[in-house]
Amino acid sequence: MNTNAPLLELDNIQVEYNAGRGQKIPAVSGVGFKILKGETLGLVGESGCGKSSVARAVMQLPRPTAGRVIFCGHDLTRMKAKDLLEIRPRFQMVFQDSSSALNPRKSVAKIMAKPLTITSQKSKIQRDHLVREMGEQVGLDPGLFGLRPHHFSGGQCQRIQIARALITQPELLVCDEPVSSLDVSIQAQILNLLERLRKQYQLTMLFISHDLAVIKNVSDRVAVMYLGKICEIASCETLFSHPAHPYTMALLSSVPETDPTKPPKKLKLLGGELPSPMTPPSGCRFRTRCPEARERCAADEPLQRGISAGHIVACHFST
Repeated sequence: MNTNAPLLELDNIQVEYNAGRGQKIPAVSGVGFKILKGETLGLVGESGCGKSSVARAVMQLPRPTAGRVIFCGHDLTRMKAKDLLEIRPRFQMVFQDSSSALNPRKSVAKIMAKPLTITSQKSKIQRDHLVREMGEQVGLDPGLFGLRPHHFSGGQCQRIQIARALITQPELLVCDEPVSSLDVSIQAQILNLLERLRKQYQLTMLFISHDLAVIKNVSDRVAVMYLGKICEIASCETLFSHPAHPYTMALLSSVPETDPTKPPKKLKLLGGELPSPMTPPSGCRFRTRCPEARERCAADEPLQRGISAGHIVACHFST
């Protein structure tokens, strides 16, 4: 893994959505992290915590409300549309819902070729060659390239998405819950495919999931997100063996024990309900559900701090 300058850096990203009547919904509030070239950062958290909004902020779909997204030294948030179009082939995304991410009116061949027609000057012969080559790389039968997405299963549609994303030979691949809607057996096939392609094309990845078992299998480092903020970042090994934030501990306790020789885990049940992002709690956003909450948690927002090499946590009392 390259330990030089990060390939991607998010600096104090904020994302707000218009809720009507002058109200804004803050989906992401001051998120920041770095991804080094060649590594996979897993981003995990409950549904609604802002993970997909972070992914779309990276892709500038739309641009974040505030903050910076720095890719290979370029601040994407301040680039003109023309310049952004030129650099976009270098970072691509695999969306969660493959059925809505693929144009139902286009054939698979045209869907995979679309990034090339927008961003490059390659001839039709060159495009057709790349489509066939990339389709075969993801395990698609070239004889089916003339069909439309509705003829394919969910797993096949996800392969089409992956082929479309990689056809421009990007350096960064953002995967937003790429296997959440698939059967377990198909999930394993897609994850194995992504791992093979990551090595083959030397990809850097931001992999988003609510499933900790998936995150553990694919990630070098893991960032844990709660209600629009990052609460812990650590190497995969450290996070799963020595979690420091109470929310991370609760998430890990919910992962079933697969070793029949080990006793079942003791669940760390969270009290209360997930607060509304429109009216987040004062101080620490997790305090209303945290079994370790104290008076200081309501008064002061915990800042991210290092508790060991590469292990960052936003909690007043974690050690």
